[in-house]
Amino acid sequence: MNINDVYILEERAVLYISGDDTETFLQNLISNDVKKIDENNSCFASLLTPQGKYLYEFIIVKYKKGFLLDCEKKIANDLFDKLNLYKLRSKVEILNLSNEFVIAILSKEKFLSLENSKNKIGYTIKFREDPIFLDPRHSDLGARLIINLEKLHLSLKLLKLKSKNINEYYSLSSKLGIPQKNTDKLQNNIFGIECNLEELNGLDFKKGCYIGQENTARIKLKNKLFKRLFSIKIIDGLLSKEKNITHDNLEIGKILIFDEHPFAVIKFKDKNFNFEKNYRCGEAIIKVIKPSWL
Repeated sequence: MNINDVYILEERAVLYISGDDTETFLQNLISNDVKKIDENNSCFASLLTPQGKYLYEFIIVKYKKGFLLDCEKKIANDLFDKLNLYKLRSKVEILNLSNEFVIAILSKEKFLSLENSKNKIGYTIKFREDPIFLDPRHSDLGARLIINLEKLHLSLKLLKLKSKNINEYYSLSSKLGIPQKNTDKLQNNIFGIECNLEELNGLDFKKGCYIGQENTARIKLKNKLFKRLFSIKIIDGLLSKEKNITHDNLEIGKILIFDEHPFAVIKFKDKNFNFEKNYRCGEAIIKVIKPSWL
């Protein structure tokens, strides 16, 4: 990622949650600790099923008297409805601001060149009153600017940034083992902890109860994490709708996200998994990408 590059993520949405009970409301629902979030710290989190299965993921940023949720646009309406379902009598207001705000990605180097910035994941500052923060999942993903559409052009001009092809950004994210598109394909198909939420700073095992906490803690404490989500590289052929990944006629995984940056859940019982081997998925020959954080 070049220091003067910027990627405008039109596939992202922004929800805003505010009200007297907002912090308690979120704390009882999500996998991370809301108390970590303030004007200078943002975090990555998820909303799981009661069984601990993956449902939604998002980045949470302090904004005015509430919180912004940066999520994939295709799941935004469902997430909005789910949060309202859990709201009950809580003094909470939830707004979908996706038509007003946009997410822009800057390089880590550009972020660190700004006044008051720090080389710390999730660290948040303001640029023209808009939050900009180093991605809380992995610093190599750069910084995220959540900005009002009306201010976007001038802000990019002041930062001397030039818009680049967003596929470059998603390719980088895939190499890091971090899915950001078509995450709805993971819903109910994989446990949250199997999505590497712990390694990507999206789980807090010290906070109190939240939805799906019991199974998540059991998998962790009893060392039952036998599968993980990894990105896939196609060596030869094309991926069809055949999901099963095999080696020597044994199933070792299953494709969950079919797109230009595929992801699969892989049986991963120990760190002796051979990332150098070629595996088969239907007529395609693939490799499982080992992320740098593993």
